[in-house]
Amino acid sequence: MTTAMKRQEAVRAVGETQPRGGRVSYTDAHVREVFAEHLFSESVQRQRLPKDVFRKLQKTIKSGEELDPTIADSVALAMRDWAIEHGATHFTHWFQPMTGSTAEKHDSFVTPTGDGDILAQFSGKDLVRGEPDASSFPSGGLRATFEARGYTAWDPSSPAFILDNPNGATLVIPTMFLSWTGEALDKKTPLLRSMDALSKQAIRLLRLFGNSSAKRVFTTIGCEQEYFLIDRHFFLNRPDLVNCGRTLFGAKPPKGQELEDNYFGAIPERVLAFMAEVEYELLRLGVPIKTRHNEVAPAQYELAPTFETANLATDHQLLTMEMMRKVAGRHGFTCLLHEKPFAGVNGSGKHNNWSMSTDEGENLLEPGDTPHANAQFLVVCAAVCRAVHKYAGLLRLTAASAGNDHRLGANEAPPAIISVFLGEQLTDVFTQLETGKANSSKKADSIKVGVNMLPKLPRDAGDRNRTSPFAFTGNKFEFRAVGSNMNPSASNTVLNTIVAESLDFICTRLESAVKGKTNLNAAVQALLPKLIAEFKPVLFDGDNYSADWHAEAEKRGLPNYKNTVEVVPLATAKESIELFKKYGVYSKVELHSRQEILLENYARTVNIEAETASMMAHTMILPAALKYQTTVAEAINAAKAVGIETPEEKELLKEVTDAAGAFRKAILALDKAVGAAPHGKALPAAKYQCDTVIPAMAELRRWGDRLETLVDDEIWPLPTYREMLFIR
Repeated sequence: MTTAMKRQEAVRAVGETQPRGGRVSYTDAHVREVFAEHLFSESVQRQRLPKDVFRKLQKTIKSGEELDPTIADSVALAMRDWAIEHGATHFTHWFQPMTGSTAEKHDSFVTPTGDGDILAQFSGKDLVRGEPDASSFPSGGLRATFEARGYTAWDPSSPAFILDNPNGATLVIPTMFLSWTGEALDKKTPLLRSMDALSKQAIRLLRLFGNSSAKRVFTTIGCEQEYFLIDRHFFLNRPDLVNCGRTLFGAKPPKGQELEDNYFGAIPERVLAFMAEVEYELLRLGVPIKTRHNEVAPAQYELAPTFETANLATDHQLLTMEMMRKVAGRHGFTCLLHEKPFAGVNGSGKHNNWSMSTDEGENLLEPGDTPHANAQFLVVCAAVCRAVHKYAGLLRLTAASAGNDHRLGANEAPPAIISVFLGEQLTDVFTQLETGKANSSKKADSIKVGVNMLPKLPRDAGDRNRTSPFAFTGNKFEFRAVGSNMNPSASNTVLNTIVAESLDFICTRLESAVKGKTNLNAAVQALLPKLIAEFKPVLFDGDNYSADWHAEAEKRGLPNYKNTVEVVPLATAKESIELFKKYGVYSKVELHSRQEILLENYARTVNIEAETASMMAHTMILPAALKYQTTVAEAINAAKAVGIETPEEKELLKEVTDAAGAFRKAILALDKAVGAAPHGKALPAAKYQCDTVIPAMAELRRWGDRLETLVDDEIWPLPTYREMLFIR
């Protein structure tokens, strides 16, 4: 079967596909019974653990106290019995290596007794520590092939859960991943460190404002996950989607998202069946899914959970991506999580909604009901703005990848320039504070001068700005630059750390003032104008997509890192090393390793894309173009043989021939560029791919997409955008 025939068969198969129900049935079991049925939750722990063991474990989870090693065996025994009752035969430590995804190694509960029998064993040692091979994961030089020892360490704050498979189930234990010498080989460990750093500084601030009861401050996040669904028949006929997760060729369809009719539109029945099953599976694991809807682009959708503590939310986010991929196959779909799978339509992000809450439930980014609470809120808000202004480059770095480079700056995503949107009312309050004339507030009556007399600020203190990369949205900040395929740990690790530094800076000055007998309110009023003057350049409430903003941002001195290669070196800048070392989040060698990994991943990703594009061009697109060229030439000769002149057909032949020739030339140029790529040091290799290979790929695509608009549709080998995006 020719590739063109395969494409036509794929279209036929998709057209005949019917929506299918999955395992979802809320008539058999109420959603309340379904939720967390496969989670070793607090309620399950309370039922199954001895009271003193349960109490000690909860202290570790909720107060951050060191785990009492004497309880490990009791917890392991209860966890094992619970898992076996749910059909589990194996257990695994589930961790987040620096691949950006998750990893697991399954071990059986079964142990032979030596007399022909077996026992189901799972000890405290099995629970607390595992020992996977550390040399086969990206380490950026932290581990060599001959240095294979690595350890997984149980994270008690993220409950164990059970994953079903057709032939059984597995007990999954969320863990950290460390080297034999103690360096973090994963993304979770630095996140946990950063949460501790921020909690310590936030508690200092709360003590200044008279809160003596809160013991811990948690960062909370809720990640809105955007994704595309296309039929699996189309996916398997697109080598670029299979190898790269994005289309390397594809002409603009007659209709895209111009009519703006997809956003929040009626969800197709087949897609809704997929969504319902994803939610069902996630609810069983205790993942609190809240929202589902059509996104802006055709075949694009969004799923969003409710807020959770950052490390638990990150585990759930990774679990969500895994479940979406798995369930998509059951419904004949492929779930695309690449940031830009289709050119010319919206890409996909993972909007990271971030806030801080005490162990007593107080959201520190919630405008208060009293002047005192408002003063605290304004100080916290100012700390975040100062952090984003001072460390904008580091925040941009956390959204850097070869995939996200295609999305950032396009007209559906925030630009690479990091700015903060506060909304009209909050911006007005900060402006008045800076000038020392805080005597009024938009949408409020006239008030007296002074921070302590500011009006109550409503939760929605202004409109929303969907173009801003970092926007205040009422009681949280939304960092919109994170890519859809990314582990959100890195962004939240950096965000926690830079805000911890700002809180440290502010607390040190306020504590000094109070110690010197200055009234706290007076100290706050004296400090806030200085902070606002410092971070004012990063505040922007306008259209971040406009060319005017780029010019204005340059005048303000805001950095504009346009691609990954430009921003990655910030990871090991002197200021970065000092920052992360001070708060115990990353060591110098850990930062160097992550820089190396980012650059290596970038270069390898682009190289894979280039080789895939070359293969498709040589073996699929060019042969189709030449075949059509021959068909047109034969038609012209046949007409000429009977005395008919065909000037229009000759013009078409020239157009096809010229395009095919330019395409062939572009193939050779790309092959030459790929062949000349340097090896060795990561930065030069990544820079070469960025500066040389990517432009060569763009030129090849330009002519390939032109050929798609010329070649007979009957012989075009690749499923087209109009088919993949609209036939469901």
